[in-house]
Amino acid sequence: MNRPWAAAGSPQWQIEALRRLEIPEDMQRRHGFTPLGAADGRVKTAIFSGSSVKMYQYDTRRAAPEGDGAARAKARCATAGGERSNLAYGYVAAG
Repeated sequence: MNRPWAAAGSPQWQIEALRRLEIPEDMQRRHGFTPLGAADGRVKTAIFSGSSVKMYQYDTRRAAPEGDGAARAKARCATAGGERSNLAYGYVAAG
């Protein structure tokens, strides 16, 4: 199989470079661009997740978090004051 990208190794350096990328201030002023923001900010996260959704053909619908077993367990913990109860040992069903 011909994979020209395989010879370049991991794309991690390219990901890190994009996360550090910022539009220069003179271009922001001249063209009215807004800053891209922090590496883990809203804009750069949208760039990466938008690309992943297309590349891996993810279904963009989201599950209702309140129906999720982990979300229910988190809510129970919050109502108990966020402290450990140690009432369950071993494997605990989250669903």
